[in-house]
Amino acid sequence: MKPIKSFNKLEELGRVRLSTNFFMRDFLYSEIANFYQIQNFPEDPDLAIEVGKRICSELLEPLQATFGRITIRSAYRSREVNQFGNEHKHNCSSNEVNRAGHIWDLRDRHGHMGGAVCIVVNEYLDHYQQTKEYLPMAWWIHDHLPYSAMSFHPNLCAFNISWKECPSRCIYSYIEPKGYLTNPDQENFSGNHSEHYSFLPELKMPYLGYTHSLTTDDYRRALEAIDPSLTPGHRAMLRAHYNAPCRDLTAAQLAAAAEYIDYRGANLQYAAIGKKIADYLDVDPPAHRSGGEPFCTAMIADGYWTQGDEGYNWHWIMLPQVVAALPLAGLVCRRDR
Repeated sequence: MKPIKSFNKLEELGRVRLSTNFFMRDFLYSEIANFYQIQNFPEDPDLAIEVGKRICSELLEPLQATFGRITIRSAYRSREVNQFGNEHKHNCSSNEVNRAGHIWDLRDRHGHMGGAVCIVVNEYLDHYQQTKEYLPMAWWIHDHLPYSAMSFHPNLCAFNISWKECPSRCIYSYIEPKGYLTNPDQENFSGNHSEHYSFLPELKMPYLGYTHSLTTDDYRRALEAIDPSLTPGHRAMLRAHYNAPCRDLTAAQLAAAAEYIDYRGANLQYAAIGKKIADYLDVDPPAHRSGGEPFCTAMIADGYWTQGDEGYNWHWIMLPQVVAALPLAGLVCRRDR
């Protein structure tokens, strides 16, 4: 998309659909921009759109599918809006700190793209107002989603959550007890933290509708264990899927990545990986809704149909726990993207 130089182009930007439930317009509102009459739209629309798609598909859609409606408190900021907010003490970090943060159309100093949103999980708000606990939501996200960083705030239990190409996976809180809850150097980083969120719902797959109790650490352990048994084709598919935009590939594209003859080989071999994971973790794969037989590929991916000029295509979307677990298990590099 060309730079925004007219009202019509701004309308066009707002109509860009980032995911099933979110449009670019949802992320452009800013109290700072509104009150001080500063324009809040990107200098590089294409980069901002790409970042927005990743935030929505990998973080917001799974949250909304599981918990119901979420409220966006703050999202994209232009350089001008963010700088003004920082200079006037409106809770904005500097532009340098917010590269690939709230400034979606500015890569970080390493050249990686990323972005942040501040949200409220509406369903969780009543629990927070009664208990002042943020830990259940923090650990639930840590165990299920491929976030880069989170910071929790006392008002409404609103929290910043970011997506980045090279995620740091750290959580900070301004709610008592203040400070870092976890980061990769802390002992509590790995493992299953479900004792903190046993009352919260299981992760729901937005398209197929299955629920998953497995965590990122479960997948990490399973992937490390089955690593020696993975074929070159298995590894090629996992790597291609991890590196795909929004982790979305057709079965035919997976087959091409592994150099299989057609999509049937990819589906068969992806199911084989799913079965290996299920067997190691001693869990039953979800059952096919049509016949009830084990749906082993659903251990790895969600899926949906699209219709194009050449007919129907089945798309696989890698599960968020698998996305987060692959680099932790050493099967992909954090910088692959």
